[in-house]
Amino acid sequence: MGRMTANTPAAETPAADTPAELVARSHRLGSDPRNTNYAGGNTSAKGALTDPVTDQPIDVLWVKGSGGDLGTLTEAGLAVLRLDRLRALPGVYRGVEHEDEMVAAFDFCRHGLGGAAPSIDTAMHGLVEASHVDHLHPDSGIALATAADGEALTKECFGNRVVWVPWRRPGFQLGLDIAAVKEANPQAIGCILGGHGITAWGDTSESCEAHSLEIIRTAEAFLAERGKAEPFGPALPAFAPLPTDERRARAAALAPLVRGLASTDNPQVGHFTDADVVLDFLAGTEHPRLAALGTSCPDHFLRTKVRPLVLDLPPAAPLDEVTARLRELHAAYRDEYRAYYERHAAPDSPAMRGADPAIVLVPGVGMFSFGRDKQTARVAGEFYVNAINVMRGAEAVSTYAPIDEAEKFRIEYWALEEAKLRRMPAPKPLATRVALVTGAASGIGRAIALRLAAEGACVVVADLDLDKAAAVAAEIGGPDRAVGVSADVSVPGAVAAAFAEAALAFGGVDLVVNNAGLSISKPLLETSERDWDLQHDVMAKGSFLVAREAARLMVEQGLGGDLVYIASKNSVFAGPDNVAYGSAKADQAHQVRLLAAELGKHGIRVNGINPDGVVRGSGIFAGGWGAKRAAVYGVDESELGAFYAKRTLLGREVLPEHVAAAVFALVGGDLTRTTGVHLPVDSGVAAAFLR
Repeated sequence: MGRMTANTPAAETPAADTPAELVARSHRLGSDPRNTNYAGGNTSAKGALTDPVTDQPIDVLWVKGSGGDLGTLTEAGLAVLRLDRLRALPGVYRGVEHEDEMVAAFDFCRHGLGGAAPSIDTAMHGLVEASHVDHLHPDSGIALATAADGEALTKECFGNRVVWVPWRRPGFQLGLDIAAVKEANPQAIGCILGGHGITAWGDTSESCEAHSLEIIRTAEAFLAERGKAEPFGPALPAFAPLPTDERRARAAALAPLVRGLASTDNPQVGHFTDADVVLDFLAGTEHPRLAALGTSCPDHFLRTKVRPLVLDLPPAAPLDEVTARLRELHAAYRDEYRAYYERHAAPDSPAMRGADPAIVLVPGVGMFSFGRDKQTARVAGEFYVNAINVMRGAEAVSTYAPIDEAEKFRIEYWALEEAKLRRMPAPKPLATRVALVTGAASGIGRAIALRLAAEGACVVVADLDLDKAAAVAAEIGGPDRAVGVSADVSVPGAVAAAFAEAALAFGGVDLVVNNAGLSISKPLLETSERDWDLQHDVMAKGSFLVAREAARLMVEQGLGGDLVYIASKNSVFAGPDNVAYGSAKADQAHQVRLLAAELGKHGIRVNGINPDGVVRGSGIFAGGWGAKRAAVYGVDESELGAFYAKRTLLGREVLPEHVAAAVFALVGGDLTRTTGVHLPVDSGVAAAFLR
């Protein structure tokens, strides 16, 4: 393939416009899940630039870099390579057994700093003689690509306008194959890649995009018109979806167990979906056969693993029977995965990364998916939905026939994939941990929620005020990082519901902060029974209810955990006009000791924090407590924080952020042998020294 000249299509678009035009096309294609999955596929454009060294025009390729997503691509996410050097690579190519060498060679083709790292698919884009190329993973295209007679169906669907390319692992040789197909079929607008996806091309960005969409929509129409009515087989009445409330309740009950099983080798965050597409698949008679075949497109099984774990009991089965069966199936899955690894591993294969499932399917209930963070877990579930759509299409017109197991292993344990994993940034201290913080919509609770999220935790922002809780969750970053839930901690049902929402959102809980509180400052003779009951209901009883529900989930997960109580220096310091609040805080303080002693055998650590009065940013002080305490001490309310600071050894005011820092100190990984302690955060109140 010779160097492109100014008369070829590469130079038709002014260089200044080409990257922006490519990004815009990528966004349009990537915004529609019918076109490609998240982070799947790549797009490219060729054009002319002036070499700053020679001041002569050169032809370059802009192509989506490794790890990017079409829907959110920016110009910084494009790799930029010189076409003359890229197209010289076939001359040094040593054959398919050595094609991995070519990825390193791409670095020597980069123009200047070269933008983003080139992906494995760079050859496909650079070697094809077309100004614009799209490689996508549409469900409809992969359905034809994974049909047993996919080549014949491709001919029937498209005539000679789209060409069949047999399965080949993504890489340099596939790029050569597609370039040869394009050259041999000048009438073609693209190809179906067996077992994989589609590639389309065009002389302009508009024509390339139109060709991609033509392939996708034509395949969709073909599958709809030619397909049979029940591709997953007749529905099994016993596996019909449970009613919505029952289904969600069963999912919440199972989530901690399933997450614990999926975290046997490596801690995982969970995601749950009961979308109709999942429930319909699991209700069909053919779902066990199809699930066992696994996914096909490399983007799919790299995230979903070679196959899912599928519960073989109906949704109405007793919960204890279901949990026992899931444990059995998980043990069998791990044995089978080890056997799969041992069947295919070579002496130089990367070590087995973990034998637990990434996808767990429960008929009548839904799908649990897992990953190193919430986004990864959610995307794994989305990829399995793509796989279900692919199976539906292939079974509708033929028989689903994914690439074989050996090929899947070659990609899953590909040295290039291993290198990509090693390039990922180190996880934050609280990565994979799920935190639930009560009273988290303001003050200390909000500061704790923000700090835990900043350290990598997924956070459930629990508060009596749902709107404010949702606002804090949005501030943290939305549902992949935090969710807001309503929680009256004094009501057992409300506490259980909050933890159920945590289980559905993230798979369970690992870290719970008992922070919800209020205070009414009155002398003994003015303290009513209602004042006493309200404060004890929220702080003493509420902490007990939250701790009980937290312990139930943590024990079910089997992953240990942390309980942190935000008590108070008033748990040990006898302040004036404060009998109800101080007594409730003393109750919390002793709960720490009692539960540390009881829960240690489950790996659950229980610790407390005793702050001094936190005035600035505090919901309690802003709600009237500050004015009453200021009156007790005979100072102006605006001076209360400074008054508290003056009576401390350090003379420094305590802020919500200081309490949040203490929580992180206890749970961040350095104090793994610490339980049953109270950590003062009071700038040194001698009268509150622990003894």
